[in-house]
Amino acid sequence: MEVTRPEFRPDPDLSRTEMEVLQRDIAREAVFDDEPLPDSPVVVGVDQAFPGEQAVSAIVAMRDGEVVERASAVTELSIPYIPGLLSFREGESILAAFEELECEPDLALFDGSGRIHFRQAGLATHMGVALDLPSVGVAKSLLCGRLSNPPEEPFSEGTRVPILADGRVEVEEGTVLGYAVQTRQYEGSSRYINPLYVSPGHRVGAETATSLAHAHCAGYKLPEPVRRADSYAGELADAARQ
Repeated sequence: MEVTRPEFRPDPDLSRTEMEVLQRDIAREAVFDDEPLPDSPVVVGVDQAFPGEQAVSAIVAMRDGEVVERASAVTELSIPYIPGLLSFREGESILAAFEELECEPDLALFDGSGRIHFRQAGLATHMGVALDLPSVGVAKSLLCGRLSNPPEEPFSEGTRVPILADGRVEVEEGTVLGYAVQTRQYEGSSRYINPLYVSPGHRVGAETATSLAHAHCAGYKLPEPVRRADSYAGELADAARQ
């Protein structure tokens, strides 16, 4: 798969200010509204692992619950982790993995944020715009924003709570950025599972992004394409360490 907007490739040599300016440009290009998907879409899960000073990016493509392709790439890490600038650390490896992918995906689910980001340009938005691919961010922690009227924790399975922009996000306060969604929960136990924080990346609306992520969970907390990409990334990282 080709990168259709090469001007948005993440350049780790940019200054922090230049990275933030590029993110604002990406946010202006992003479409946070629904576009139709085919009845039987090819959905890819994207995840990373980090053996040593390398980034391993893994992609697992699935259709109707079956794996149709896997692709990967390994690159050197160029910059340290900086909150809000994750895509500049990991993005080049991810795009390299997409360039190895032979099938044409209809939707990408990323282990990371989309619109839930200080400048509305998290990993899923940055990659989605660069690839011009419908994309969704599925994060395990909340980078910014606030939950609207959260129910008493732990959330029961199926609970969805809007995540609203706060003063740290460059958009009108109260804008719905995504949802906290409880995809799985223990019943009748003192243990509990934390929700996922789902947000649109590109060419998907917030409610649809949440529905798509939840629909692909297949009994696990994570959407199945992402869960399989996580496992594949782990295999590749183990091999890279040997």
